[in-house]
Amino acid sequence: MVKKKLCIFNWSGGKDSTLALHYALQDPSISIKYLVTTVTEKYNRVSMHGVRESLLIEQANSIGIPLYQIRLPEMPDMDTYDRIMHHHLSIFKQEGISHSIFGDIFLEDLRAYREAKLKDVGLEAIFPLWQQDTKQLIQQFLNLNYKTIIVCAQYNLKSFCGKVIDNDLIASLPSIIDPCGENGEFHTFAFEGPVFRNKIAFETGEMVFRSYKKPSVNDDLSSEITEDDEELGFWFADLK
Repeated sequence: MVKKKLCIFNWSGGKDSTLALHYALQDPSISIKYLVTTVTEKYNRVSMHGVRESLLIEQANSIGIPLYQIRLPEMPDMDTYDRIMHHHLSIFKQEGISHSIFGDIFLEDLRAYREAKLKDVGLEAIFPLWQQDTKQLIQQFLNLNYKTIIVCAQYNLKSFCGKVIDNDLIASLPSIIDPCGENGEFHTFAFEGPVFRNKIAFETGEMVFRSYKKPSVNDDLSSEITEDDEELGFWFADLK
């Protein structure tokens, strides 16, 4: 019998993360010990996505894999972020974990960054969705009967924020927008589908706009930035 890879799964709570988890759970060589999520300490919300910690916990409970939260300060600088992540990765290594699974699709720089940081502590990365066509991936997601809502969108995509993704919404996206939002155009919250034992109940609250000063390269923010302006804006649909 082949020994299973003991893994952590980097869980954002969104559609790509959900689809990657779907396929990882079907891989007989993989055993997932934790869903790992970075949460902004000040707001108790998933980093960048803005989803409340309470809904994150409900997702993990519905999936049935223990949740491991990494608490981050608001807008950490690169050194702070790397120090915190290195600390937790070292803990995982000591627990016998050998691999870290991500839902990234085609961001080469981000993959190289992740692999380098994992290598520092002796871990390896797995990318179940790597270099797959994003139009096909979003169709796979929908065809598997998953449901997800856009919870964060760049300033020019306000009309899409707070909407559940379906084929009509995908068809109405501007042509320059990746259908999976892989360039950081939008982020989602998955609430129903095969990996969930029950549907996650929520209500959509107010829509808020937040602007951000352009950060230095950072695992949780750098891949989300596609604008050249010094100040960047995102719309958030609050779920509760």
